[in-house]
Amino acid sequence: MILRTRLGCGLRCAAAIILAATAPLFAQVSIKHEDVTFNFGIQGQFWADWSQDSSAGQQGYQQNLYLRRARILLGGDLGKDVSFFLETDSPNLGKTPKSPGTGFILQDAFLEWKPSQMLRIDSGLFFVPLSRNALQSTLNYYGLDLSALATVNNTATQSMALRDLGLQARGFFLKDRLLYRLGVFQGQRDANARNSLRLAGYLQYDFFDTETGYVFTGTALGKKKILAIDAGADCQGSYRGTSANIALDLPVRGGDEIGGQFQFLHYDGRQKFPTIRDQNDWFVEAAYYLHGLKFQPFARLESQQFVNAPDAANNLHRTGGGVNYYVHGQNLKWTLQYCRTLPGPASSLHAANEFTMQMQVFYF
Repeated sequence: MILRTRLGCGLRCAAAIILAATAPLFAQVSIKHEDVTFNFGIQGQFWADWSQDSSAGQQGYQQNLYLRRARILLGGDLGKDVSFFLETDSPNLGKTPKSPGTGFILQDAFLEWKPSQMLRIDSGLFFVPLSRNALQSTLNYYGLDLSALATVNNTATQSMALRDLGLQARGFFLKDRLLYRLGVFQGQRDANARNSLRLAGYLQYDFFDTETGYVFTGTALGKKKILAIDAGADCQGSYRGTSANIALDLPVRGGDEIGGQFQFLHYDGRQKFPTIRDQNDWFVEAAYYLHGLKFQPFARLESQQFVNAPDAANNLHRTGGGVNYYVHGQNLKWTLQYCRTLPGPASSLHAANEFTMQMQVFYF
């Protein structure tokens, strides 16, 4: 009897795997047995990039064809109140200095226990909740990528692509409009690992549609109505990072969308991370999606301003824009973007241009 049961279970699992492997493209690749579900996916972003060197006397262009992101995704449920998500990546594969066979990393790997809507517990490797831009999905940025200003603290805190190992509580109130994330993370570790841990928290209110997923939406292509305000904080030892944001996705004209956000970030590494100079940074971006043409022009302006006079030579501004063309929504899209970097007047660097083309493929 036991042998027959195990054999039947094995045949059902084998059949599920075969069906998943032969599923049509419009169906999600999924394996399900009783209350356990596994979903599979991929994400690829191919970049063709021409980037001008801003160093004095080095005004030529670096030319690269590479995979900005090459990801395998696995997620699912391990019962009614336990879920998991795992994502691998080989970022910047082939970019100068070219290393085609290295760089494979574990991007996300965490379990979530959901005892209630007001309390979910995450444990593992996941995003540190400092700013909305850092918590946005890489699929639906208005432009090509998140702002470099959202990554200022990445190296000093020993983060892994904005992620860290930790334990987090998150939940939702007021009909899921008010959400919070509060976590403790490894952060930077001394040789004996006796230094304090890293703490981060995030609070957001959605006035219209709610956002209850792991990551937040950039452009919703006219399918959601979002107006959100938020604030975040990150600290370890004397280091402090804070953020504030307002984000908008407004459907108009029967399928078009007006979207954008304003993100403010303050960093001060103090004695803990002296490489993070005291600074006030911000960026604003906006886009308009024309659903009939499947085009979305966008623009962005960024500013990195250091507080102390001796650091003013490092002040930096970026301006740019481009267009997205959605062949099949976010599953297949093309992006063209131009960016111009403008160092401050006290800098020894020159203004520099960057031209980038992206093809994105996604399925999950």
